[in-house]
Amino acid sequence: MSTETVHRDFAARCGIYCGECEYRTKMNCPGCVRAAGNLFWGTCAVATCCTGKDHQHCGECAAFPCDTLNGFAYDEKQGDDGQRIRNLEAWNAEGFENWAEKR
Repeated sequence: MSTETVHRDFAARCGIYCGECEYRTKMNCPGCVRAAGNLFWGTCAVATCCTGKDHQHCGECAAFPCDTLNGFAYDEKQGDDGQRIRNLEAWNAEGFENWAEKR
């Protein structure tokens, strides 16, 4: 499996890079896309919305970044201070593969 495929497999629809998630291996999580939004912790509202609109990720949405995504990105306990939004902006601007090469 190429590095590019590994990276893309773990690119969550909300912009999180699941390849860095400590729970992914611990909980045997296949990642957002493969889990179809039904993750080890429950159903993800962001992934459900994204797939319902037939988008690969939230950055493709006209409402990006929406209130739901902002709520996840800036959640006091689980948020990442907007990193996922910055990732999605980079995926849109430079392409996923170019972003992944910089990781």
